[in-house]
Amino acid sequence: MNADYDVVVIGGGMVGTTLACALGDSDLKVAVVEAHPAEMEWADDSVDMRCSAITAASQQIFTNLGAWDAIVAMRASPFREMQVWDAEGNGAIHFDSADIAQDTLGHIVENRVIQAALIQRINDFDNVALLCPEMLEDQDTSGELVKLTLKERGEITTRLIVGADGANSRVRQHAGIETHGWSYHQHGIVSMIRTELPHQETAWQRFMPGGPLAFLPLNNGCCSIVWSTSPEHAEALLAMDDEAFMAALSYASEQRLGNVIEVGPRAAFPLKRQHAATYIGNHLALIGDAAHAIHPLAGQGVNLGLLDAAALTEVLLDAQAKNKNIAATHILRRYERWRKGDNLMMMTAMDGFKKLFGSDNLPLKWLRNEGLTIADKLPPLKNQIMLHAMGYKGDLPALARHAAV
Repeated sequence: MNADYDVVVIGGGMVGTTLACALGDSDLKVAVVEAHPAEMEWADDSVDMRCSAITAASQQIFTNLGAWDAIVAMRASPFREMQVWDAEGNGAIHFDSADIAQDTLGHIVENRVIQAALIQRINDFDNVALLCPEMLEDQDTSGELVKLTLKERGEITTRLIVGADGANSRVRQHAGIETHGWSYHQHGIVSMIRTELPHQETAWQRFMPGGPLAFLPLNNGCCSIVWSTSPEHAEALLAMDDEAFMAALSYASEQRLGNVIEVGPRAAFPLKRQHAATYIGNHLALIGDAAHAIHPLAGQGVNLGLLDAAALTEVLLDAQAKNKNIAATHILRRYERWRKGDNLMMMTAMDGFKKLFGSDNLPLKWLRNEGLTIADKLPPLKNQIMLHAMGYKGDLPALARHAAV
């Protein structure tokens, strides 16, 4: 049976478009369904309040896809060091990329920059179609081909549907795939700020009882912030005028970069842990937030999704090269086995950090402060932590390694 497409990706965010680009120039006919056109142009002095900390592994994916140069041309802000300290004691740890002979620990990149670079790249591929604005209304995966009902174009068919449509994935819901998890009873506040003192290309993170506060350096001298706190405190912070919010932020950061002297628009989003019971279904796979949502305290969320996309690409292209059915359950199971364990391990580690640093228990306070202090004095341990955080450890897909296969 001939399908309209071999792969239809629902969701044209960073993860979905990464998968589409990775399948570009292949024998597979690919479509990306996205409701909202990407922002492709903006004023030079504007900064997207939504930023991501991009690991070295994710940078390598973008490089191998031919998108990194465009990202850098728009704006990618390297950070070379990281300062982490506990608000409830003297524990602190300092990471420096020079200690592991690397130029950077990662890059802070506006989400719209990544999005625009990937959309530009998609337009280079004859085998990839971007259906936008368009929405999925229904899906039927019971037959030999998947039947999708789109709001504007009506019915199309595909061999494989990929849900890259976020934590509230309609693909996952239509497939009846359950999720497990819980609310963190925290909201993450994001904004762009300017401080009195330069950020020194350093990421600054203070762990407080209510949640961590991170200052992420941008190459225009500003910082992107992520402040995780209780819903009630978040509501109060959003209600403040700019002067009061800047004062609260200066106090919460212990003025490590002096006072906050400028702030942009603010927004908040609820934080939760969510993990799909399975990453695959009949003619179906989930990637990114559709499969897993994680606490942002280590900035790993989008990086896990990009590794999902790279791993699924490798599985699909390998099956296609061997004339196997790319939508067969045993083929898709390889992708799930590859990624589900790693994602679960990272989610569990982030939960552990959150509980450890959010606890008022005196023995735990002592333990975490001593742990930070001791770890800071053990270069081999610090180096391993940095390498893990940069994505250099584990079973990496070919696209995330230095030489694309």
